[in-house]
Amino acid sequence: MSDDHTHVQEFFTARAADWDSRFPDDGPAYAAAVADLRLREGDRVLDAGCGTGRALPPLRAAVGPSGVVLGADLTPAMLRAAAEAGRDRHGRLLLADVSALPLRSGSLDAVFAAGLIAHLPRPADNLRELARGVRGGGTLALFHPVGRAALAARQGRRITPDDLRAEPNLRPLLARSGWRMTSYVDEDARFLALAVREG
Repeated sequence: MSDDHTHVQEFFTARAADWDSRFPDDGPAYAAAVADLRLREGDRVLDAGCGTGRALPPLRAAVGPSGVVLGADLTPAMLRAAAEAGRDRHGRLLLADVSALPLRSGSLDAVFAAGLIAHLPRPADNLRELARGVRGGGTLALFHPVGRAALAARQGRRITPDDLRAEPNLRPLLARSGWRMTSYVDEDARFLALAVREG
């Protein structure tokens, strides 16, 4: 994928209005993944590539009223759908590209990213930018509500050895980008890789 985000924006703009209705049962998986992030009251968390904001309610519940929840996406239609669903009540929505976050270095405690990695134009650089925004010891969750095999079957394709989400590929990619992977789960019901910000 090139740095030109037109393709990604066109893909998600066309699907924004009915995105939630296409995946109506994902809520519990999002809530479970957020719980695994082990956020604390008052934490500052970014939902990177937030889409329609399905993670924002459990993120707000995890950090409480004193915490900060941000949802960043580069597709205006997805952010509009998030606001129409009332999810802007749980966090501030930002029209932003994760390759150039409008945040101070080290200003976050955690990043949650659902389905994001497949859409990153330069994964190592983009994950490094996420690391820049997180304090040392902060955490990252790369999540998808179904595992790699189930997603490939849904899309009518096969998993290839170069899949970025495969553990032998993801672990060194994260390490090159300032993260240390601490756990990896890839099962039919979910994909979740957790990492800690080095430094």
